[in-house]
Amino acid sequence: MRTILSLIFAILISFSSFAQKKTAEKPEKWDVNNPYKDWKYKSFRLKTSEGTWMNLDVSPDEKTIVFDLLGDIYTMPITGGKATPLRTGLAYEVQPRFSPNGQYISFTSDAEGGNNIWIMTADGKNAKSLTKEKFRLLNNAVWTPDGKSVVARKHYTSTRSVGAGEMWQYPLSGAAGLKLTSRKNDQQDVNDPSISSDGRYLYFAEDMYPGGAFNYNKDPNNQIYVIKQYDFTTGKIKQITGGPGGAARPVISKDGKLLAFVKRVRTKSVLYIHNLETGEEWPVYFDLNKDQQEAWAVFGVYPHFTWLKNNKDLIIWSGGKINKLNIDTKKLTEIPFEVDEKIKLAETQKVKRQVFSKSFTSKMIKDAKTSADGKTLIFTSLGHIYRKSLPNGTPQRITNLTDFEGDPSFSSDGKSVVFVTWNDENLGAVHKIDINGSNHQQLTKEKGIYRMPSFAPNNQKIVYKKEGGNGDQGYDFTKKTGIYLMNANGSEAKKIADGGDFPIFNAKGDRIFVQTGGSFMGGLTKTLVSFDLEGQKRQSHFSSKHANRLVPSPDNKWISFIHLHKLYVAPFVHNGSTINLDTNSSSFKVESLSENAGINLHWSNNSKQVHWTLGDEYFTKNITDNTQNPFANTNLISNAPAGIKVGLEVKTDVPQGRIAFTNARLITMENDKIIESGTIIVNQNEIEKIGKSSSVKIPSGTKIYDMKGKTIMPGMVDVHAHVGAFRNGLSTQKHWQFYTNLAFGVTTSHDPSVNTAAAFTLEELQRSGEIVGPRMFSTGFILYGAEGDFKAVVNSLDDARFAIARTKAFGAKSVKSYNQPRREQRQQIMQAAKELGVNVVPEGGSNFYSNMSMIFDGHTGIEHNIPVAPVYKDVLTLWKNSATGYTPTLIVNYAGMSGEYYWYQKSNVWENKTLLKYTPRYVVDTRSRHRTMIPDEEYENGHILTSKTVTDLSKLGVKVNLGAHGQLQGLGAHWELWMLQQGGLSNLEALKAATINGAEYIGVGDELGSLKVGKLADLIVLDKNPLEDIQNSNSVHYTMVNGRLYDINTMNEIGNYNKPRTKFYWENGKYNQGVPLNAATNSFTIPTCSCHAN
Repeated sequence: MRTILSLIFAILISFSSFAQKKTAEKPEKWDVNNPYKDWKYKSFRLKTSEGTWMNLDVSPDEKTIVFDLLGDIYTMPITGGKATPLRTGLAYEVQPRFSPNGQYISFTSDAEGGNNIWIMTADGKNAKSLTKEKFRLLNNAVWTPDGKSVVARKHYTSTRSVGAGEMWQYPLSGAAGLKLTSRKNDQQDVNDPSISSDGRYLYFAEDMYPGGAFNYNKDPNNQIYVIKQYDFTTGKIKQITGGPGGAARPVISKDGKLLAFVKRVRTKSVLYIHNLETGEEWPVYFDLNKDQQEAWAVFGVYPHFTWLKNNKDLIIWSGGKINKLNIDTKKLTEIPFEVDEKIKLAETQKVKRQVFSKSFTSKMIKDAKTSADGKTLIFTSLGHIYRKSLPNGTPQRITNLTDFEGDPSFSSDGKSVVFVTWNDENLGAVHKIDINGSNHQQLTKEKGIYRMPSFAPNNQKIVYKKEGGNGDQGYDFTKKTGIYLMNANGSEAKKIADGGDFPIFNAKGDRIFVQTGGSFMGGLTKTLVSFDLEGQKRQSHFSSKHANRLVPSPDNKWISFIHLHKLYVAPFVHNGSTINLDTNSSSFKVESLSENAGINLHWSNNSKQVHWTLGDEYFTKNITDNTQNPFANTNLISNAPAGIKVGLEVKTDVPQGRIAFTNARLITMENDKIIESGTIIVNQNEIEKIGKSSSVKIPSGTKIYDMKGKTIMPGMVDVHAHVGAFRNGLSTQKHWQFYTNLAFGVTTSHDPSVNTAAAFTLEELQRSGEIVGPRMFSTGFILYGAEGDFKAVVNSLDDARFAIARTKAFGAKSVKSYNQPRREQRQQIMQAAKELGVNVVPEGGSNFYSNMSMIFDGHTGIEHNIPVAPVYKDVLTLWKNSATGYTPTLIVNYAGMSGEYYWYQKSNVWENKTLLKYTPRYVVDTRSRHRTMIPDEEYENGHILTSKTVTDLSKLGVKVNLGAHGQLQGLGAHWELWMLQQGGLSNLEALKAATINGAEYIGVGDELGSLKVGKLADLIVLDKNPLEDIQNSNSVHYTMVNGRLYDINTMNEIGNYNKPRTKFYWENGKYNQGVPLNAATNSFTIPTCSCHAN
């Protein structure tokens, strides 16, 4: 005992006695309990006798229960009563465990930035972190019986951010720890440790679901988790139990003979007992809260519970209460508790954005290149190529083509430009034109998808890439992909290599450089290789993990590159081997070009300047060659002036004329106001008048639509849309995902996980009227906390400012904090967002504890459902006192069957004519026709259970939003609406979630989301009344967005215009010959949400 005491005393001695607050030594860079400046905290009173997902333990003398509640730790007598707080404050602290002697408590805390294992005395004082992990975070610690160490779950991630766990043992001396189990991959978890009282065996749960990776929609009737036993003597591991329903959260009895655990029996989470001597198993309690076997149970499949010394009684949380269960009599006895505490939370970050202005500045500048004399900049924006005289010229188009254009590149003399085009019906080609717009010539003869052409140094040849097909542009004429070479007049085109991107000639013109590994969201490592003009004599020059561009200078003496969004330059080392290009290289000089991010990295023709853009600014840095002067300043980069505004001002699309809809039922979403037999008048793109038809005077010259018997409501707002904005390359002239959404009445899409360039290009194209679609808003790239070439490394407030500033530069008014592992990282993102004026809509990540901390820290909302349902008064009270919104995306419900499958089961989706008109048939067929039928009770225990919690929160004033996750464009938004209503929302409440709530959530509620004079004219006309039957929402007759009216049967524009829709790729050529349905079948993927990086 003295040894144990001395070990614990050693780790606590550096701390003086602490008050019962979560006060630790102030971290050098960040204090989770006091994040930064004034977050406008407020306090509310939490008085509750019930709690959500409560871990608990009993002291060795069986006099005291310790438990967690909403991130705070309390004790109370084992007989129940008023709880005494041990740890309160902003830090989120859970999973308390008594030491074997009862004098200390271990717990999981993020007080020093990320989740680590802490130890304090049993009175809540002298708290100190035992572990110091910064990335591989820890939780769920249990003591070894000798009291000398703890065993905890250590978290690992790779390219998927939720990851997997291992069991590690940490001595109280504070050493780095010993690994006990090895993860079999980076996606299937181990968790829920429990150690036998003799210290020989460690029991834990492991995800053994087939497939070798985390799967959505796992079948809990099958085996998901099993319980395994680790032998501390031999190191051997064996399975103890599992089978149908799985087995998780093992807790070993004091005598080491019985193992209590959780199993799923149909839709019930059941407490079972396993006799370790005989192998007998039997259920003892059938009404546990739903376990987390289907979810990412990072903090455990079920909250920790414990045995009493008699090996007959268990103390366990269930139904929001602390209970004692006798395994022989099956008697459950509530142990009452009361928490009465003041709780502090930050003000919610809510930023408004302006939707309409008469003109806007294009911020999505792509493909920028500088002429040889440095006097002209060319770039792509809004689907066309522009030239700008530097520094102050007004951008002008180079061509008058109606095709979309992209990938321009100068000839070495700056007189000509080579570029590519795209036309939805005629496909793509490579072109050449003089910089003044004369001598335009199409160079390629065969249709195709072409990219990235560039001239040889002598301007006699052109190299370019031919791409394969995709779900946006189709698959016709996409054979023989690769790198091609042709004469500058278009003759003698030949393929010289199979793959690569960004092909350019070397300085001599006798070799071609290409980048392998793709670009953003490609391979983790990109490589610069070269080959001769026959595609032979291949050499590899540089490789760089996390780079997305590798750009050699024209004289081949330098290489510039973009690494995790930052810009660098280094000497081009030629030594016959592949050089690892790292930003921290000590082998040769690597220098940063800018404190800010950038894209469109390119060189001047004389290799003396590097150029790039960020948003609507163009930058230049001079490069100094001191490589042969040992006495020169070693800096490669000289100072340069600030950025130059590109200055492309674009007129916002506004239709002309008035349209009146008369005699309709108007669901205004303004204070529950319904106008029967109403009239709404739209002038240009604005609602001019609204009221009873008998009182609204219609001006002469107005186009009138008599809508008797129909219902008009605001257009639907999908705040968690995924609209296919991931592909690099030219946009299509008709984005089918946009058309499908409009046809189903979705007039505003907010996409929280996209390719930045693709998304903001679509947004500006729609805003300018170049393409038809819903209003588009997005976050740009997610601020990803795991592995990827697009991830956001946040280790300081400056890092967070950098990450947010780069997306704001392109027009983002929201960012998605995506499973950043440490609390301090998420708080730093919040502080940067406050400074820069953007909303933060974080990935929920199926992590209940993180979700609650996000509310405490004032996040704008929670994206995806919290995985725990139901929730109790603690959570309800917290969320009621916050303004944090909730977008549950029931269509991809965490911790249960995704809601979309309910609708595949209940309806013949493949027969939906509207869907088939605007969506490739392979998307519809592959998702809907081969369906698995499951009992309705599985959905009751899945998305409907979650929806009931959504209703509970909504009734308390929490703003719930509709997010359809891109599972099935357009129709999915209606499914999400109906599922919100399934949980108990009234039809009108659900419709508000689909309109005004979402508009306010993304900051556009002043201009969108309701039918009100002065608001923008986004509305839908329904044939049936959704107030009578919520599924009548899917009776869209007309959709109006920005005052332009579309007939959903054709998606032709009508009203004051007559603009027939042109054809989609599957309507072209031979696709439909002899086939009555949309016959497009070829696809590289089934396009649902490609954003799920979990």
